[in-house]
Amino acid sequence: MAWWLDWWVTFSVTLCVLHTSGFAADLPPPCDSKIYCSGNILHHVQLAKIFDDDKHFVDMALKDTPAKINKKFQSLLLSRPVGEVDRDKLITFVNTSFHHPGIELSPWNPPDWHESPEFLSRIADSDLRSWATDLNDLWKSLGRKISEDVKVQPDRYSQIYVPNPVIVPGGRFREFYYWDSYWVINGLLLSEMSDTARGMIENFLYMVDRYGMVPNGGRVYYLRRSQPPFLTLMMESYMTKENNVTFLRENIPLLAKEYDFWMQNRSVSVTLGGKNYTMNRHYVPVGGPRPESYSVDYELAENLTAEAKESLYAELKAAAESGWDFSSRWFYGATGTLLDTNTSLVVPVDLNSILCRVERTLARFYTQLGMPEEAAKYSSALQHRLDAVQAVLWDKELGVWLDFNIEDNRHNPNFYPSNLAPLWASCYSDTEVVDKVVSYLEESTALSYLNGIPTSLNNTGQQWDFPNGWAPLQHMVIEGLEQTQSSKAKEIAFKLAQKWVKVNYKVYKTYDAMFEKYDVEGDGKPGGGGEYDVQLGFGWSNGVILQLLDRYGSHMTNSAICTSFSWTVFTLPLLFMTVWV
Repeated sequence: MAWWLDWWVTFSVTLCVLHTSGFAADLPPPCDSKIYCSGNILHHVQLAKIFDDDKHFVDMALKDTPAKINKKFQSLLLSRPVGEVDRDKLITFVNTSFHHPGIELSPWNPPDWHESPEFLSRIADSDLRSWATDLNDLWKSLGRKISEDVKVQPDRYSQIYVPNPVIVPGGRFREFYYWDSYWVINGLLLSEMSDTARGMIENFLYMVDRYGMVPNGGRVYYLRRSQPPFLTLMMESYMTKENNVTFLRENIPLLAKEYDFWMQNRSVSVTLGGKNYTMNRHYVPVGGPRPESYSVDYELAENLTAEAKESLYAELKAAAESGWDFSSRWFYGATGTLLDTNTSLVVPVDLNSILCRVERTLARFYTQLGMPEEAAKYSSALQHRLDAVQAVLWDKELGVWLDFNIEDNRHNPNFYPSNLAPLWASCYSDTEVVDKVVSYLEESTALSYLNGIPTSLNNTGQQWDFPNGWAPLQHMVIEGLEQTQSSKAKEIAFKLAQKWVKVNYKVYKTYDAMFEKYDVEGDGKPGGGGEYDVQLGFGWSNGVILQLLDRYGSHMTNSAICTSFSWTVFTLPLLFMTVWV
C-alpha cells in the first residue's frame, strides 16, 4: 500500500483524538496486520480479483508466519517490473500461502438445544408450528466453535478469538456480527437456549474488556468500527428470561464501558434554539478501502483526489458501522450515488433511540443492584436524550422523527423505518405523538406493499433501499407499534407481522432456506442489490420470525395469510376489471 495511506491512517487517528466533538484518546487499537488490513499483499490480491468476493481473501488463514509470507511476496514483487505482478504467479502465491476460509471454525451443536421448546405449543396453526420447529432446528446448523489455535497464533488469522462458541448469521458471514446477534439471542432465548445466549453475551463483554468496544464483526479488519450498540439490550433480554443478578453485577461495569465508548467517540453537539444537545452519530475516521470490500471501494474512489478518497473511505466505514451498508439514507450530494456517502453528517434517529433505551435500561439495572448514584447518572442522561430526540429529530409538519444533517441543520424528509425507532425505544414523553406517527405511517406508501415495510422508497440498487425489507427493521416497527396504547397502532402491527411472516414462509417453502433480506413487492422472493449476492442462513431472520410467531401465533394462521395474499394478487385485479367494464 502507498506510503501516504499509512500516513493517512495515522493522521486520522490523531484527528480522532483531538476532535473537538468530544472524541476520546482511549480508542480501540487499529488492526496492525499488513496482510488483512493494509499492505502490498492486500492491495495486489484484491485488485487482481482472484475471488468473486473480496471477503474471501481476508478470511483466509496463513500457512506460515506473517513475516515469512510478506518476505515471500516481496520476492515475487522483485521478480517483476516495478508495480507489476503476474496474475498467475499471484494466484499460485495465494494458494500456497493461505488456507481456504473457515479452517479455524468447526461446526458446533449447541448442547442446550431443545427439540420442542415451550413456545412452539403457543402457535395454533399446525403449518406455522411445523415451520417454527424447522427454524428451531436451524440453530444447530449455524453454531460455530473457534479453534484454540486462533488464541495461540492470532497473527495467522483474521478471526478474532472469543472464549465461547457463536451462532453466525450464515453464508459469507462466517463470524459473529454485533447487531445481528441481538435478534439471534432473542430467538435463542425463546428456544430455551439460555446457555448459548449467555455465551454470546460473554463474548461481547470480552470484546469490550479487550478493545473498549464491540467491533462490527469477529474479524480484525472490523476493529476500528462498531455496529448499533445492542449489548446492554442483549443483557436486558437475558435478564428478563433468567434474572441472573450475579451475572449482571459482575458485568455491568463493561456495559457502562461500552456506553462510554459511544459517548466519548461517537458524540456530536447540536445547537438549536439557543440550546446545546449532545447526540450520537456513526463516525469512523480511518482511511483506506475496507479490506473485505477493497476493490469495490478502491474503484469507486479511483477518480477522486487523494484527500477526497480518504474522506470517502471513512464515510463508507461509518455507513458500515450503522448496519445500513449501503443506503440513500447517507447520500448527501449531487450524484445520488455511493460517491455522496456522508454518514458522519447524520444524527440518526435509530442510533439515538437505541442509546435512549440503553440509558433507561442501565438506570434500571443500577437501581436493581442497589447503586443509586449510578442509577441517577443514567436517569439524567435519559432525560437529556428524551429532550434532544424531541428537539432535534421531531418534525412537527410530518409528525414523525427524522434524521438530522448537522452540516445543513435540516431533516431528511424521506421515509425510512428507522423514523419510527423512538416508538420501539419508548423514547418520547408526550403520548400524543403516537397518533401523529400512526397518521404519518398511514399517509406514506410504506404500508401498501405485500411483503412488509420497505427499507426506503428510493430504488438506488443499494441493499438498504427499496425494494428490500430487513428483519430487524420490521421487528422494531412492529414492536414499537404494538407496545403503544393505540388500538390502531396495534392493528397495523399485526398486519405488518402477517405480511412479514407470509413472505418468509413462502420463500422458505420455495427454497427450503431463510434469507437475510426479502423483496417487499411481488409473489415472494429474497432481496437483492448491494455488493454481494443475497445470503441464506439466516440468524436475525430466524430470530425475528420466532418472536413474531411467539407474539401472534395464537391467532395467526397460514390459511389466513395465504388467503389474504391470494385475494390481493388475483381477485383485486379482477375486481378492477369488472368495475371498469
